[in-house]
Amino acid sequence: MSLLEVEGVSVRYGAKTVLSHVSLRVDAGEIVTIVGPNGSGKTSLLRAIIGAVTPAKGRVMRGDGVRIGYVPQKLHVDETLPITVSRFLKLPGNVAADDIHHALSQAGVSELSNAQLSQLSGGQFQRVMLARALIGQPDLLLLDEATQGLDQRGSASFYKQIEQVRRDTGCAILMISHELHVVMSASDRVICLNGHVCCEGTPAVVASAPEYRALFGSGTGGALALYRHEHDHGHDHDHSDHAHHPHDHSEAAR
Repeated sequence: MSLLEVEGVSVRYGAKTVLSHVSLRVDAGEIVTIVGPNGSGKTSLLRAIIGAVTPAKGRVMRGDGVRIGYVPQKLHVDETLPITVSRFLKLPGNVAADDIHHALSQAGVSELSNAQLSQLSGGQFQRVMLARALIGQPDLLLLDEATQGLDQRGSASFYKQIEQVRRDTGCAILMISHELHVVMSASDRVICLNGHVCCEGTPAVVASAPEYRALFGSGTGGALALYRHEHDHGHDHDHSDHAHHPHDHSEAAR
């Protein structure tokens, strides 16, 4: 079984359906990115995966013993709170100092251990949140638009760190992003969501899919940085060879 399987999930808030019959899977070691316009249900899907919302239909299945780390879109911390990074990472307790140091090192910010949380830049804070998610040594890392509010350079740096985390730990990564120009190049597989799965495949295939272009266009506004990475050679998946459409009933589309 995959690390994570989402099977026919629909999510409703009152009378409004925000997700309809969404299916996807994440296999060990791959980076999967979910893209879609505002209101497409991206965050609702992640909330269903972590159990924060109960699907109206369908189910979410994890592999046996799969550990999940989660980096939320935003975490509001009182700026007047006098707490260091290491102290913050010890909450709610029972976290060893060595584990904190190791997680900060994996996130690329080992020097911030004694820094005041309130003094961190936006990029530094997101690295600390990444370290927080890595403390439990997850098999699957979930990121909900983790670079929101960062500039393009900061976003690119963060995604490079995510690739490094995958190389160092072997964990799989499922992330939501609106930054098409950056995130697509870091992905093994892309899922385009707009209340349902519009298309799915490698970045190059999704970028050329009519469903994707209908949402994001084909000009500079929807342009993608499609260049090859080291992991392109080591993470070829059978289900990445072509775009999968909502009515494709192959095993890969489920």
